[in-house]
Amino acid sequence: MKQIERIKQMEHYLDSASQAVMRLSAALDDYEAVQEAITQLAAYYRSDDWKHDFADDEQGRLPQDLKRGVLSEDAIWNLLEDCRELNERMQRE
Repeated sequence: MKQIERIKQMEHYLDSASQAVMRLSAALDDYEAVQEAITQLAAYYRSDDWKHDFADDEQGRLPQDLKRGVLSEDAIWNLLEDCRELNERMQRE
């Protein structure tokens, strides 16, 4: 590889890597900021409150226009599993 080509290629690597590092750093900041929310969701999912809320939803006692993704049987579990896998990945990398 000629000198100018090499320098251009290395400059491209530097730019790409710098952008990726900045995006990852911002994403990690966002992830760290929601750790308390994740902890609260996990506690809610294991609680009698969630079971009660779920049963009331199943029986039609909640307003129809209420956003209720948190009461699906998989949404919180999937999020917690994704967090576990992400944490393992960060430990390996």
